Amino acid sequence: MDIASLGEFGLIDRLTKGIKPQNASTKYGVGDDCAVLHYPDTEVLVTTDMLMEGVHFDLTYIDLQHLGWKAAMVNISDIFAMNGKPRQMTVSLALSKRFTVEDVEQFYSGLRMACDKWGVDIVGGDTTSSYTGMAISITCIGEARKENIVYRNGAKETDLICVSGDLGAAYMGLQLLEREKAIYYQMVDEAKRKSAPDGSSSVHIPDFQPDFSGKEYLLQRQLKTEARGDIIQKLHEAGIRPTAMMDISDGLSSELMHICKQSHVGCRIFEKQLPIDYQTAVMAEEMNMNVTTCALNGGEDYELLFTVPIGDHEKIQALEDVRLIGHITHESLGHVLVTRDDQEFELKAQGWNPLKSNKDKA
Repeated sequence: MDIASLGEFGLIDRLTKGIKPQNASTKYGVGDDCAVLHYPDTEVLVTTDMLMEGVHFDLTYIDLQHLGWKAAMVNISDIFAMNGKPRQMTVSLALSKRFTVEDVEQFYSGLRMACDKWGVDIVGGDTTSSYTGMAISITCIGEARKENIVYRNGAKETDLICVSGDLGAAYMGLQLLEREKAIYYQMVDEAKRKSAPDGSSSVHIPDFQPDFSGKEYLLQRQLKTEARGDIIQKLHEAGIRPTAMMDISDGLSSELMHICKQSHVGCRIFEKQLPIDYQTAVMAEEMNMNVTTCALNGGEDYELLFTVPIGDHEKIQALEDVRLIGHITHESLGHVLVTRDDQEFELKAQGWNPLKSNKDKA
């Protein structure tokens, strides 16, 4: 169905039908000029992300349902990174004429699944037209008690540096998808040359089956992003309050440098302690890439990076899916990576920067 046949409000009604508030703080959701929220005796957390087709996602290899899930999760992750609870979300879309009503419904199905997982209410948004493809803007609203909020600027000397999950898998999943995409387009170009060398006849596009065998985990990490609210719950149950925390969207090295800069401290992390999945290591070797570099700078892991007082060492060691990777030092000692053979290198922030030009990135 063509979107224009429904109109903006018809599309909104169709996408938001059946959405019922799950949080007491949601007094009124979709259907008026503003959502109405009520937060007595608590702090309100607000985060916004914009995702642009061709910059943040490629519809060649991510379907719209997974894109909806991921778009929601990356915002929910920001609320968890402040030690908060996500409650509401607004969703704005810009769409070109190539998208149908059914396409947008697929996007919203993924979005709603992600919101349902963490009890988030969709309370509004906007839709408009686009000449350049698809653009997504999401705002997530959460809450936390003042004393529970964790900022980036609270790390102290001797604090332990921890990460959840494993690192580099999402980046290697992206490299895998880009490789198979390149192979496909190479096949298409070859078919064009053979079928229509003068451009006068139709082209038979060959069947193509990407080679993803044994690499399913990498695809999952890239396409089905998970916000680590489970880790926040584990920390709470263990009586651990991080002193500083971020989610890893642009790469471990970049995020750790943010914490160090804002906390006015240095850091020392150990290569042998970096959590790396077997499939990540195999894929890095297959593509002739340094797996440590991928873990440090790959990005899109959306794991939690946090610091805790040294007195919590035993509690951290007892937590499943949390790894101790180093410690905080005095600012004058800089930012150090200790390699497996005990050499020391300055840690540099080389993660994803969407504002760089393609030439700069190269």
